[in-house]
Amino acid sequence: MIGILGGMGTQAGLDFCNKLAMLNRGKIDQEYPLFMLYNKSNIPGRPESIGVQTRAFSILPRSSKNITRYNKVLKSLLEGCRSLEKSGCKFIVIPCNTAHYWYEDLKKKIKIPIINMPREVFLHTKKICKKNTKIGLLATEGTLKTEIYEKLFKSKYKLIKPPHNLQIKSVNKTIKHVKMGNIKLAEKSIKLAINYLIKNNCKKIILGCTELPIAIFAFKSLKNVKISELYLDPNLILANSSMTRYGK
Repeated sequence: MIGILGGMGTQAGLDFCNKLAMLNRGKIDQEYPLFMLYNKSNIPGRPESIGVQTRAFSILPRSSKNITRYNKVLKSLLEGCRSLEKSGCKFIVIPCNTAHYWYEDLKKKIKIPIINMPREVFLHTKKICKKNTKIGLLATEGTLKTEIYEKLFKSKYKLIKPPHNLQIKSVNKTIKHVKMGNIKLAEKSIKLAINYLIKNNCKKIILGCTELPIAIFAFKSLKNVKISELYLDPNLILANSSMTRYGK
């Protein structure tokens, strides 16, 4: 059984479940994959809790306030993972890019495997993109600050991010719209950042926040998502990786 730690945000977790089911349709109920979604929406805000030094990252100077915030999120994520672990899940996925800032500490304390979403995106990109390809990155400020994707991609690709003003008025605004359920506004607001990356010759764009595929593909079929030649959708990639592990 696949364990899904969701709630970050809720629509992103449901988007992952939907893609997991639609990619692996069965002719009867019993042919669909077994999975358990824990929609743990009470996990403290991840972007607001970033800014503490750990073995994996060195972002901002250590302070008691930063450590407290970091540990509160870690404790909540651990509670969710342990619940899935006790429920008999074979492995865990977390459809939230920013939450992977806590990945190394989670991995140490959870006995079953946790699939690393950004790493799966990198492995997928290696299969389809030549070295030194320009790749756009749209993500939360927390994900950008921790350089989760940069650490994986910097040796092979050139990551391009929107300037700060576009991050604020396009990306951040889009993420907020999706969390509030205003998908039409989200679809409109993200176009500014996408156009910037296209003008900068990005061949692919990583939708590095799981709210972003909802904004871009909300009114399109899954077929459009699968055949897209521009976007790298971490939820879709993670769903495929999950099924590969599920079948082992």
